[in-house]
Amino acid sequence: MTTLRVPLAALLLLSAAVLQVSVLAPLRLPGATPDPTLLVVVGLALRWGPLPGAVAGFAGGLVLDLLPPAGGSAGRWAAVLVVVGYAVGRVFETVRDSPVAALVAVSCAAAGSVAGSAALGALVGDPAVYWPSVPRLCASAVIYDVLLTPLLVPAVTYLARRADAEPAERRARR
Repeated sequence: MTTLRVPLAALLLLSAAVLQVSVLAPLRLPGATPDPTLLVVVGLALRWGPLPGAVAGFAGGLVLDLLPPAGGSAGRWAAVLVVVGYAVGRVFETVRDSPVAALVAVSCAAAGSVAGSAALGALVGDPAVYWPSVPRLCASAVIYDVLLTPLLVPAVTYLARRADAEPAERRARR
């Protein structure tokens, strides 16, 4: 990581997490809460690749796990978003940057994060996991996050591009 990547990622992830828990969660929208932290992780993973995407996912998930009113098992979102960041970076590393690729990545990441969080919750015995509601939560998470994608992901990828030009090895694979 270059010197600008870390402060940029920290600023974006912290801002998104605060927006998520202090503005979007109290709206009590039906289904899941819109997840700007996930969108930042996806944007960084799309731009910087799997390993920085995984690191950003871990950091963003850890912030979500620690910000009040954090519920459930500590570290659950960190574990889920590290997998999401790595998977998005790996699957889309040879795909050209495009709005369609971002929408597909966000759709898969939103559904995967909800299902992954439910699976981890069930694994550690969280009584709040109710499997019949997981498909509805996945659908609402995909809808909310796809609606937020045109607002956040292009801005995140633009800032990531400005902070660090595309690595030569990644550019060679395209």
